[in-house]
Amino acid sequence: MSERDSGSSDPKPNLDSPGSGGFRLPAGTRIYAIGDIHGRADLLKETFSRIDTDRNAGVSPRTIEVYLGDYIDRGPDSREVLNMLIERADRYEAVFLKGNHEDFVLQFLSNPRLFASWSKLGGLETLRSYGLQPARTRTVNQQTALARAFDAQLPPLHRDFLRRLEVFFVCGDFFFVHAGIRPGLALNRQRETDLIWIREEFLTYEGPIEKMIVHGHSPVPAVEFRANRINIDTGAYATGRLSCLRIEGSKCEMV
Repeated sequence: MSERDSGSSDPKPNLDSPGSGGFRLPAGTRIYAIGDIHGRADLLKETFSRIDTDRNAGVSPRTIEVYLGDYIDRGPDSREVLNMLIERADRYEAVFLKGNHEDFVLQFLSNPRLFASWSKLGGLETLRSYGLQPARTRTVNQQTALARAFDAQLPPLHRDFLRRLEVFFVCGDFFFVHAGIRPGLALNRQRETDLIWIREEFLTYEGPIEKMIVHGHSPVPAVEFRANRINIDTGAYATGRLSCLRIEGSKCEMV
């Protein structure tokens, strides 16, 4: 878990507008928040380019790139996506959050019986990106052998990256998380399971939250701005739209 209190769309309204609660980042800080990538290395490359162009367009404050999880599965290039993110962290300040898909892959390595469930969520595409050719139906022994083969193919840098993922990130009045939060529970008392898996209870909650929640996990046709949350998962693997939200002060715009 991480907290830093340092101090495809048209531009969206300033969050200082009436009823927004005046959520702000610390002065001199800009955040680029990136939605669910799901193995689309092509879209990630384009997003890097958009961020770099925007960063270089004028005098840039401190910038932090926040990736909201679900880097793998569904799309064809999970391995390449992880390579790109690891390399990106060597060049820029970045925070990488854990999504439910990253949680699944780590669990599969220790519990091969999860193969059937993981394969339904796009795990087959991830395994193929590492040079494996799994069948959908496998015996327990075959699942164990597959987990061992995947474990052998997974580069140490990728394993370390997956194990080091944060569950949330806080900066100023913004709380970044993969799935959302459990309404009615203080942010400092949230459970990891909810932070990476929750849907309906969070998505339907319209009451106040102590910080603005920026999340992914639940695909929407276009970035969704609500009074208490911003959803930037635009279903990249299926739609070809990987969304990036720039936040500076109280202003939120798409890059």
